Amino acid sequence: MLHRKEKEDSFMHKGMRKQLIEELREKGIKDEAVLEAMNRIPRHFFLDPAFERIAYEDRAFPILSGQTISQPYTVAYQTQFLEVKKMDKVLEIGTGSAYQACVLAELGAWVFTIERQKQLFDHNNAFPYLKNYPQLKRFYGDGFQGLPSYGPFDKVIITAAAPYVPPKLIEQMKVGGIMIIPVDTDIEGNVQQMRRIIKTTDGYDEEILDNFSFVPMLNGRERN
Repeated sequence: MLHRKEKEDSFMHKGMRKQLIEELREKGIKDEAVLEAMNRIPRHFFLDPAFERIAYEDRAFPILSGQTISQPYTVAYQTQFLEVKKMDKVLEIGTGSAYQACVLAELGAWVFTIERQKQLFDHNNAFPYLKNYPQLKRFYGDGFQGLPSYGPFDKVIITAAAPYVPPKLIEQMKVGGIMIIPVDTDIEGNVQQMRRIIKTTDGYDEEILDNFSFVPMLNGRERN
């Protein structure tokens, strides 16, 4: 996965992106602010040049370290239920390609995103497009631990399949804050329930949403 400086956002790309946004509307995404943010972000910048002509198909693609860039519908779905407001402090677990983080930043949030794969983290250090979002702060670390020194957060989004709801991330949320998290429904981890969690003074309330499929959320940091 190479981010080439000579990449351009051509009329062709903008046209394909517009078609994708219409497809997301037809699939039930109703939050126009989310759709407009995604329409402004050139997804092909986040992918290997080999995928450039199919970058706006509504599907996931492989990136470095055995990870994926999420399907646009999944990005829109999670973001819609997160109810992002300008100046929200959002903690993201699983930076990956940084596409989801840029969507959040485009919506006006302050984004604190953690990546456990050192190769991916270093790769994004050399990704010029991220300089467009000075309010996007990236960290190499363990997502289960969160970023306690930067909390509390208004919102938390997990972009990997969690085996359970991490208690340390709940602790780092404001009361009334929202977490969107895909949680494993079986021991194999093939299917996850998307859950919308709202922190309360004595715990949290939980809403079960649709089923999705994500790469696993793992403990610790990975050097390779």
